[in-house]
Amino acid sequence: MQESQRFARGLEIRREVLGNEYVDSNLAGSDEFMMTFQHIVTELAWGLAWDGAALDKKTKSILSIGILAALGRFEEVEIYTKGALATGVTVDELKDLLTHVAVYCGTPAGRQAFTAAHRALQSAGVA
Repeated sequence: MQESQRFARGLEIRREVLGNEYVDSNLAGSDEFMMTFQHIVTELAWGLAWDGAALDKKTKSILSIGILAALGRFEEVEIYTKGALATGVTVDELKDLLTHVAVYCGTPAGRQAFTAAHRALQSAGVA
């Protein structure tokens, strides 16, 4: 797949998971310098990793939230929690996921991940 095709496919998947409003805001807020990063994340994360067929998008959402929480990227946990709802992840599955994070990554990471996810769930009107 050519780079421009991978970007187009990645943009399609990114919009499907994170929503048009979020993606449009990111792109609109990016000058020429930051568009370099937008291409990287859209082509590699969304056009390569998220486009793979072995795992469904729901599983990738769960996996992404767990990784981001373990890395302490709680702003991203909030963003990806909103996206997880779009891929079919339930509130109960998020609770189990974040309990797992709290046990394996420690309670400070678990608390921050729960807090970030809770903000996203409140924003989506499901908490």
